[in-house]
Amino acid sequence: MLEAVFFDLDGTLVDTAPDFYVVLNQLLREHGRPEVSYQAVRATVSNGGRALTELGFGLAPGDAGFDERLNELLDAYGGRLAVDTCLFDGMAETLSWLEDQGLPWGVITNKPERFTRPVLAGLGLLDRCASVICPDQVRERKPDPEGLLMAAGAVGANPTHCVYVGDHLRDIQAGLNAKMITVTAGFGYIDADDNPRAWPADYFVERGEQLLPLLKTL
Repeated sequence: MLEAVFFDLDGTLVDTAPDFYVVLNQLLREHGRPEVSYQAVRATVSNGGRALTELGFGLAPGDAGFDERLNELLDAYGGRLAVDTCLFDGMAETLSWLEDQGLPWGVITNKPERFTRPVLAGLGLLDRCASVICPDQVRERKPDPEGLLMAAGAVGANPTHCVYVGDHLRDIQAGLNAKMITVTAGFGYIDADDNPRAWPADYFVERGEQLLPLLKTL
């Protein structure tokens, strides 16, 4: 029944928090601001550059200086893609198994294309990935299913026979909206006040190593 597997990027397939941690604290030091902890960055990174700018500078969108700090952060991150970023445990084996089975896999992310493709390329994954869908290619971001349906169409798969794995409620909602099988990545960037086991996913994995045994049953 399984025809394809798709992943969210940050916090699901790859751990990008280490690079964000370095660039954010470098920027904070340049502006004479106190540094933030790795745990704080890890809990925030899934919500993107705006959330990290709020975390580090105490600024909200619309505040004076917010756009300038956000652009500085994104430019700095663009210069440090895939330096300390790596696949989560179990993901290398999962991707190899999918390829051995002739099953396409892809990425559907809210991360802009200018960062997504270089990260995948830096990890040697871009040429292996059957479909990469970023906000640049869709009208509506997740939780809208547009990107997931586009990815399924790109590999000729029936969405109901596809799996989508993500570490945010919007990922699960997007998967359900696309009629895909959904898996919550409980090892990802989960907010402290979130209860990912309560999300309406079909499956929950606590560790990345648990994903491959699950896929083998589908």
